[in-house]
Formats: sequence, structure tokens, C-alpha cells
Amino acid sequence: MQKDATQEQIDKVNQQVKKLGLTPVDIPGSQRIAIGIIGNTGPIDPELFTGLDGVKEAIPVSKPYKLVSREVKPENTVIEIGDIKIGGREFTVIAGPCAVESLEQCITIARLVKKAGAHLFRGGAFKPRTSPYSFQGLGDKGLEILAEVRNQTGMLIVTEAIDHEVLAEVEATADVIQIGARNMQNFSLLKRAGKSTKPILLKRGMSATIEELLMAAEYIMAEGNHRVILCERGVRTFADHSRNTLDLSAIPAVKALSHLPIIVDPSHAAGRRDQVIPLSRGALAVGAHGLMVEVHHDPQHALSDGPQSLYPEQFAELMDAIRKLSSLW
Repeated sequence: MQKDATQEQIDKVNQQVKKLGLTPVDIPGSQRIAIGIIGNTGPIDPELFTGLDGVKEAIPVSKPYKLVSREVKPENTVIEIGDIKIGGREFTVIAGPCAVESLEQCITIARLVKKAGAHLFRGGAFKPRTSPYSFQGLGDKGLEILAEVRNQTGMLIVTEAIDHEVLAEVEATADVIQIGARNMQNFSLLKRAGKSTKPILLKRGMSATIEELLMAAEYIMAEGNHRVILCERGVRTFADHSRNTLDLSAIPAVKALSHLPIIVDPSHAAGRRDQVIPLSRGALAVGAHGLMVEVHHDPQHALSDGPQSLYPEQFAELMDAIRKLSSLW
């Protein structure tokens, strides 16, 4: 739409889309609104819309992920979470333990990472684990602990919803809802997340292509939630020097194709703490919008992913490096 398009003009375009038996989706930008059209099985004649008042241009979208594509929205999407913005010029860092173990553990780590400069606190109340005998998380009790962390420290919370059934509980507590790598193509969960008003942090599946990641994001946006943050967390390869192989090339590739912000999780990519800081520096260098890093004050006794968790002093070192490197761009 044109920059000065009125709501009446926008409504008339939406009505025209509906007359065709299709679905319009308003995509707000900083300067103008774009209207995505979904549900069509073939090309639509642009002249059906170019003559309508307020329309700047009608652009055929060649990608199967329409709403996620830069063809629909050329400018970057910036996700606002309180005073924090992800997708703009600021490099955003999310930090905390893999799993919520106790209130004392979470408060201790939250205060340490906040002091070092972290923007949001992460912690898993529900944990999807490879083994059914591994620690599965504290569940509802974990959500209560996360809420208390926010109350006591002021840090906003990122935590995972592992299935459709618990998403409503997570939604009531979290400031950002994470959908993990194992659930990237859990389509009923993606659709439910699309009905939420909370930002969704969508992690790339361990064997997923870039197009599959963007199509998963399309599921969320097609339901009306445009506040999607993508996350590269490593893919499974033949390499055995790390848990997964961090695909830093995915960052510029995604940024060329999509307007959505993308961050990097070096902890799950590496699986070992000695690689986390170098990979984090690489993520910043290739243009990621932020990091999600695991930190634990006593990783030897962590109930989940201790070997990949940074010590608080290592996290402080990482934040210092990020500030120095950010000044170069």
C-alpha cells in the first residue's frame, strides 16, 4: 500500500481479496502496510488490485513462503519485547540455564547474566529429551519459578512449549515462546503458536533446509502472528568434533530471503563450552541479530547440558567481546 493509505482503502483491498475466495493478511511495516494474499493455487492478475485507491504496487511472490518473504516485505521486521528490540541494529543476547532446576539456581544465574549485559533470560520448564529417562523439566513448577525470576530481576523470559497441550500454560508465563528444533515441523503446534500474541522463537530442525525453516515460520504467520524470530542452532552432519555443525552460512542466506530476524544458538550447536565463545563471535560477524547462550554457575551438577554451559565468568568475557566487536560495525 502507499504510505498514506487510509484504513478504508486497506479494507477495500481486503474485501477484494475475499471476493476471490482468498485470504488477506495485513503485514505492518515501519512506513507502510503490505497485504499478503494466501490460499491461491496459481497466479493472480495484479490488475485486479493496481487500480484500487491506496495501492502502490502488486508484486507476484515467487517463493512458497509468501508472508515470510522479502518480496512481500522488503524491510527488516523488528520484534519489540518490552524495551528490547530484536532485528534492528542492537545485538540481543538471551542467556540462562538449559533447564530450570530450582528458584535459587535460576535467580543466581539471572542476576549474573543480567550484570554481564544479557537482555533476556532463558530456562526450560518443559524439556524434550532424547532419552525418556533424562530429566524432563519441572513443568508447571518451572513456570512458577520463571515468573518469580522476572519479578525479582526484571528480566523478560524465554521458555519452550514442547507440545500443543502445554502451549497455553507457557503462553501465560513466557514473554517469548520457544519452539525447539524437534518441533520445527509440529504443524499443529505451529498453528497454535500462530494464534498467540507472544513472540515465537522458532529453532531450525537438526536436518532442516532453509526453505523448510521458512515454511515452518509461514505456518505461524499464516495464523496471524507476525512476531517470529528464527534461530540457527546447528545441523546434523558427519562431523564428530561437536554435537552439531553450526551453519553460519544460514544467517546471510535467511536475511537475503526473509525479513524476519535470525539469532544463533552456539551452545546446542557445539555441545561443548570451549567452542561457544568462538562460534558466538562468528555469529556476530556474519550478521546475526543476536545469540541464545546457555550459562550455569555449577555446570558439573546441572541436570541438563552442563558440558555446553558457560561459567558466569566466561559469559562475562563473551559479553565484553561482543561489545568490542559490535563497535566495529
